[in-house]
Amino acid sequence: MKIAFYNTKQYDRTYFDQAFLGSEHEVHYLSCHLDKESANLINDETAVCVFINDTLDADVLTILKQRGVRLIALRSAGFNHVDLDCARRLNLAVVRVPAYSPYSIAEHAVGLLLSLNRGIHRAYNRTREGDFSIRNLMGFDLHNKTVGVIGTGKIGQAFIKIMHGFGCKILAHDPYPNEECIKLGANYVSLDEIFIQSNVISLHCPLTSETQHLINENSLEKMQDGVAIINTSRGRLVDSKAMIQALKISKVGLLGLDVYEEEETLFFEDLSAQGIQDDVLARLTTFPNVIITSHQGFFTHEAMSNIAKTTLSNINQFDLDGSIQNGVA
Repeated sequence: MKIAFYNTKQYDRTYFDQAFLGSEHEVHYLSCHLDKESANLINDETAVCVFINDTLDADVLTILKQRGVRLIALRSAGFNHVDLDCARRLNLAVVRVPAYSPYSIAEHAVGLLLSLNRGIHRAYNRTREGDFSIRNLMGFDLHNKTVGVIGTGKIGQAFIKIMHGFGCKILAHDPYPNEECIKLGANYVSLDEIFIQSNVISLHCPLTSETQHLINENSLEKMQDGVAIINTSRGRLVDSKAMIQALKISKVGLLGLDVYEEEETLFFEDLSAQGIQDDVLARLTTFPNVIITSHQGFFTHEAMSNIAKTTLSNINQFDLDGSIQNGVA
């Protein structure tokens, strides 16, 4: 197949070149995001490979179909950016990478929590300037703390396993309880109980109409003062404006974000010369008890290798007989 790879960086090309070495597919790398305009760059490609911040609404999908595309290969687990109903109507196959390395994201979530709790990011900056004081760097033992985990799929399970190793008490919420998490001591409870009882809350659930702004003004009011919140899942799980107010009154004591609800035009780009134009994100970055990373939780050697290999396998299967594996439409 001829494949147009949208929104690619050098590291994408490195891993996909390795995975596709020896295959008969023809790859055309594009650095631009997929949108209504760039969809017209399709020439004779019959497949596109896209990332989480590409646009796959009805307008874009219609153009892709008109230009002969038959397969959309997502190099991500999430698919909330795809108009699946439209894809089905147009008979466009959509495949994804459902699990590339749950450990990469779970470990990043733990890294955010530890850095925030012990002020490692602030200490790093201080010592580089010769300031070796430890004022305002007081943390707390994670041992015996109550950690609420919302979403207990593969990533949530990996996070729970790590928190269990710290000696934490685990509360969990998921429509489909995970037996492995229960074996680790997780106690499945309601969302309200998570909000009320947890010292730390970590989000590992998909973005749906039910979970959008799961963390909002009302849910924040139920939480303990000084709660730590970690989101390495989807940006729109958190109402950023409500979060700013909660930070201002110290309702939220620590906030670690690897995702942001308006990240599509920001993350993965170097904006250092022009500054942050998003006022909400800019405000979040001013808090000393907030760490924001640019959706890098997935970014490990193991995860990138698995993403490339699974994407190739998805394309090979479709090319072989038109069937799909890891399909969402």
